[in-house]
Amino acid sequence: MIKSHAISVLVNDQPGVLQRVSGLFGRRGFNIESITVGQSEEEGLSRMIIVTQGDDKTLEQIEKQLYKLIDVIKVVNLSSKPMVARELALIKVKSEPAERPEIMGVVETFRAAVVDIGTNSMMVQVVGDTEKIDAMIELLHPYGIRELSRTGVTAMIRGNA
Repeated sequence: MIKSHAISVLVNDQPGVLQRVSGLFGRRGFNIESITVGQSEEEGLSRMIIVTQGDDKTLEQIEKQLYKLIDVIKVVNLSSKPMVARELALIKVKSEPAERPEIMGVVETFRAAVVDIGTNSMMVQVVGDTEKIDAMIELLHPYGIRELSRTGVTAMIRGNA
C-alpha cells in the first residue's frame, strides 16, 4: 500500500551532502514531497527530514540506498513510530479593509498569527501538521493568495525514543 513516509537521515555536515541525497532519490525515481535540513543535537552532524511516498518495499529500498552514501550516519523511518510532525507556512493574502475581520476569524480559528499588514494585503503565519496548513490555505484561497511559502515537514519521535 502506497502511503506517505517521513524519514530522518542523520548526515555529516559537509558540502554536497544534500545534493547527493536528493540525487539518489531522483536517480531511483523516488519523489521527494518535502525536505528540511538543519543542525542536529551533535556538532558536525545535520538532520534531514524527508517526506516521500511509497509502499513498505520502496521504503526499505530507500533506506538501503541511503546507507550506501558515505556521509549518511543513521536512517530512521519516523512514520513507523508515534511522532510529532510540524510545518510552517507564510501566506500573503489579498485583504481590503472590509474583508479583514473575516480573514482574522480564519486566522484565530487556526491559532495562526498575522505577521504583516499592508494596504491591500495581510501576511499570515501558521504552524501545524500538513493537513492543518492545507485546510487554512483552502479557506484563504477565496480571498486571493498572492504568495505562499512553506517550510516542509520537520518531525521527531515522541517520548524517550
